[in-house]
Amino acid sequence: MTARAILRTYKKDDSHWVGDGFLTQSMLPYTETAHITSPFLIAGYNPPMYFGPTDRPKGVGMHPHRGFETVTIVYQGGLTHADTMGNRGDIGPGDVQWMTAARGVQHEEFHSHLINATGGLLEMVQLWVNLPAAYKLDAPRYQTLLAGDIPRVTLEQGGQLRVIAGSHEGVDGPTQTHSPLSVWDVTLPKGAKHRFELPADHSVSLLLLSGKAEVNGRQLTGPETVIFEEGAGDIRVNASVDAHYLVLSGAPLNEPIAMAGPFVMNTEAEIRQAYADFRKGLF
Repeated sequence: MTARAILRTYKKDDSHWVGDGFLTQSMLPYTETAHITSPFLIAGYNPPMYFGPTDRPKGVGMHPHRGFETVTIVYQGGLTHADTMGNRGDIGPGDVQWMTAARGVQHEEFHSHLINATGGLLEMVQLWVNLPAAYKLDAPRYQTLLAGDIPRVTLEQGGQLRVIAGSHEGVDGPTQTHSPLSVWDVTLPKGAKHRFELPADHSVSLLLLSGKAEVNGRQLTGPETVIFEEGAGDIRVNASVDAHYLVLSGAPLNEPIAMAGPFVMNTEAEIRQAYADFRKGLF
């Protein structure tokens, strides 16, 4: 089997604040590659950052979404979530929130009570996953995926792969998705190798969050992303030092994308309607 061709790599060293609790590095150049990485639109990584104790929770207050899903993966620390569907709860290390905004929801995310009380590290990733047009105006949905419910696959050379969504070698993830996609969370020790193949017609991106690795002959230093071309071929990861990465893969939606602020629809008219519905209090 030949190696799958690399389209490009992406590395953005500067960060931006989301609210006052999330210092985020972009891991996908969505304005350039949204159709190529579809259904994955945005990926933001928050490297480990210490926050001191506070009596004023840090994070992002109530805000709206429509037309897509937000996926939050916590590695260190914890978050408290609340939304207008009535969901409320905490997630900690290894846990995942998969929120389907669909026709409209408002939500807030703040640091967990433990970080606020005693201080601590926060490390996390948030993804934006596009919804097919047929589901954009469905009822919103919220899935809490606790670490203990996410299956783990021990790789041949000692690494570990968590199947958050999709499947890996017959092991299925717990997430209900609206289109065929995979989200794998992989740790690979220094000197280990991970070789895998995904459907030729699926998009594939590998987000190296930390460490160093050679991916199909390309040297990466985290945080850095490699985006692959469509087509057959396997993907070969050789860890130069301990490496941690996400594999994002899915069937491209092949639909128009209109993005504005917190909304992802198919046309500008639908974006205008989203703002109008939000102003009317329909979320």
